[in-house]
Amino acid sequence: MIKKILVANRGEIALRVMRTCKEMGIKSVAVYSEIDRKAMHVRYADEAYCVGPAPSNESYLRSEKILEVAKKANVDAIHPGYGFLSENADFARKAAEADIIFIGPSPEAILTMGDKLTARQKMIDNGVSVVPGTKDPVKNEDDLLKTVESIGYPVMLKASAGGGGKGMRLVRNKKELVPSFRMAKSEAGSSFGNDAVYVEKYIESPHHIEFQILADTHGNAIHLFERECSVQRRHQKVVEETPSPLMTPELREEMGKQAVAAARSVNYVGAGTVEFLVDNNRNFYFLEMNTRLQVEHPITETVTGKDLVKAQILIADGQPLPYKQEDLTQNGHAIECRIYAEDHQNNFMPSPGIVKHITEPLGLGVRIDGYVYEGYEIPYHYDPMISKLIAWAPNRTGAIERMKRALYEYKIVGVKTSIPFLNRIMDNNDFCEGKYDTHFIEKNIDDLLQETGCDTECEDVALFVAYIDYTEKMKERSAGASTGVAEKSNGWKDFAKRKNVLRF
Repeated sequence: MIKKILVANRGEIALRVMRTCKEMGIKSVAVYSEIDRKAMHVRYADEAYCVGPAPSNESYLRSEKILEVAKKANVDAIHPGYGFLSENADFARKAAEADIIFIGPSPEAILTMGDKLTARQKMIDNGVSVVPGTKDPVKNEDDLLKTVESIGYPVMLKASAGGGGKGMRLVRNKKELVPSFRMAKSEAGSSFGNDAVYVEKYIESPHHIEFQILADTHGNAIHLFERECSVQRRHQKVVEETPSPLMTPELREEMGKQAVAAARSVNYVGAGTVEFLVDNNRNFYFLEMNTRLQVEHPITETVTGKDLVKAQILIADGQPLPYKQEDLTQNGHAIECRIYAEDHQNNFMPSPGIVKHITEPLGLGVRIDGYVYEGYEIPYHYDPMISKLIAWAPNRTGAIERMKRALYEYKIVGVKTSIPFLNRIMDNNDFCEGKYDTHFIEKNIDDLLQETGCDTECEDVALFVAYIDYTEKMKERSAGASTGVAEKSNGWKDFAKRKNVLRF
């Protein structure tokens, strides 16, 4: 049995993995950059080791250093979380060579599914529906023009080795084609070291729906139903929910079968996600497979009652899946909002800084996967996600109402957050009716960016709580204690200048 795991990540996902380790009686080992020395995952772990300076390419992406720590700590396995080295086939291979279990799929599966063209061909060979398009990279601009003429506009140009929206361009006419192709190749080359680009027919008004799969070393493979991920900004997910409001029992069964077939086509082992595009007529097409745990996995855990990290560890330990497809059901409805330290009124720019006060929502049906605390400084070096807020209820309407309540209770002072923006999404009629696609934010951006009195009032209440907390702490100090911190705190200084800040 695996007894000690190194978590090769940071932030909320590192804590998430460590919590399951704790429940399973498994020791956890943290790695951290110099700027993350006071991070919560470092405090929570049984052991912690510094792996370099703040930039990720000098710390969390240093595979050799992380493997060196793994050997030093004498761990049995490495859990990569998501991002960083989670889909790095070379890292998975080197871990195996060091006789350390990589909690994820084989290097071969990672390589196959990591290259979109190779994955696309695998799906075609195994009867999985794919978007019409090319089977090989576009050779040159003349080849590009001929290819697009045969497919028809609009088309998507995609980096073969891409992800996260990089190396991707939507082209609606001939005038845009060549400039977009050059930009896609340039971005793909600089981001992935591979400038290969291919063409797919663009699906108008698509839904982005993914299926969670699990597969073990004993030939068992199952899915744990779908997640609707169509609320996106620049191809990055903002809100996810399950079940999908678009789904029917028949569509779920067929998509689930193809998701499992996709996993089997590469002898997949572990947790993964098969992503599809679905049009308004409920025709669906394979998009890609993520060979790791997904950010939005908590909503699947919430409606199925299954711990996906625990399943990953058991599979990596060589044990068979503890449940079969027929054992799984969806109970109720769950929504996840990603809470970011960002300023939605300033083109969603990251908002790093010190968290001066935080009040997290509680109560029935609310879960938070987070990592920040009062006094913690969110660094600018990494993804600005603060937490993931999950709300569950017996039905979708109840889940939306519970999410609204939870967002209202969530108070963070010191940095700008996406909470007001998410509040507006929960109030949007199209979202509430489940009538939305991947263009939802684009179509509703003016409404979603609109400030409301509630947003300002919530900020005022949070500032008031932080101010009272601060003054109480100051009373406990000696009369001669320095108050320099208060002078540097713009939020508290501004609070003292406000008039009628509490509007009850």
